Amino acid sequence: MSDRRSVLANAHGWWAMVAVVLLGTFAANRDVDPGHGAVAAAVIVAVLAVLPAVLPWRPEVAVAASGVCTAVYFGAGFADGPIFLALPTVTFVAVLRATSYRWVPWAAGAAVLAAITLVLRMLVMDGEWTQEVWQAIGLLAVVAAAGAVATAVSQLEASRADRTARAATEEQLRMAQDLHDGVGHGLAVIAMQAGVALHLLDRDPEKARESLEAIRATSRESLDALRTELGRMAGAESEAARRPVRGLGDLDALIERVRAGGLEVDREGEPGAVDDRIGEVAYAVVQEALTNTLRHADASRAVVAIVREPGTVVVSVRDDGRGAPAEGQDEGMGISGMRARVAELGGTLDVTPADDSGSGFVVRATLPDPA
Repeated sequence: MSDRRSVLANAHGWWAMVAVVLLGTFAANRDVDPGHGAVAAAVIVAVLAVLPAVLPWRPEVAVAASGVCTAVYFGAGFADGPIFLALPTVTFVAVLRATSYRWVPWAAGAAVLAAITLVLRMLVMDGEWTQEVWQAIGLLAVVAAAGAVATAVSQLEASRADRTARAATEEQLRMAQDLHDGVGHGLAVIAMQAGVALHLLDRDPEKARESLEAIRATSRESLDALRTELGRMAGAESEAARRPVRGLGDLDALIERVRAGGLEVDREGEPGAVDDRIGEVAYAVVQEALTNTLRHADASRAVVAIVREPGTVVVSVRDDGRGAPAEGQDEGMGISGMRARVAELGGTLDVTPADDSGSGFVVRATLPDPA
């Protein structure tokens, strides 16, 4: 954000404003007093009044210096001209650079000083008081407006930067979750299948071979998921688009893969056709729940149930493992990811022991069904 403000505050346009003040002040004072000394002095003071806009000064120092130079210009009786632009310009730029509101009293004091000097010039030179008073009021109003506009611009840029950072963070979390779902599940299944293969290698080579073939298929799928996510991170959206979206139609293949890892899995319920997004989230919930069962539950059996009720689709995975405490459990990326996916659809996720004794574990997602 500070870099953005620096770019805004040091743009070439502010040097153009310095040139406008220089040339305009020269022209205005040359017509009133052709004396070279007076004209040069007027130009120097006016340029000093606007110069803080292009110097890397602290905001309060910049507006104070501009206010003093503007007051000196008016007090010296120089002709009206671009000098009225100096303090508003410096105020605008200073506010863009500011990181707090400490500039406010300094800008207010600088504007009041310049306005008072403008009115005093009228009294000393016996000028037209109505014009001088309105000029003073106008100067105060323009300085206040410059500060308000710059504040609004800064807040807009800050809000935009926050949205950009939040979007980037959400995208990073989504990618991490996709990697966790795809690669994490594959590695968990591979580990279980490898254990089965080692256990059966001597006694039943044919069964061991089936486990090794399952490892090969699972590893390929995991590598495809990893390649897709890495391509998405690198901006290769076309590669990411080629990855099929998993849904309820893929549950049987998922369950078979988990069974090959040594866990008995039963499926209950047939919800029929559901919305693609609901199917995708339901698949992700079942995949993560079965992965956790393989890795942590020390279970021998799990039941995947999908029940379609009026207005909802209920997905649950229950195992007969050692369970976990109902309260105070540490939700890792897997459970947090499931909860976030379900919440995106307006649903709820419950992760609790399967019964009061604490044995077993159940993951239940209730998804709204608009159909």
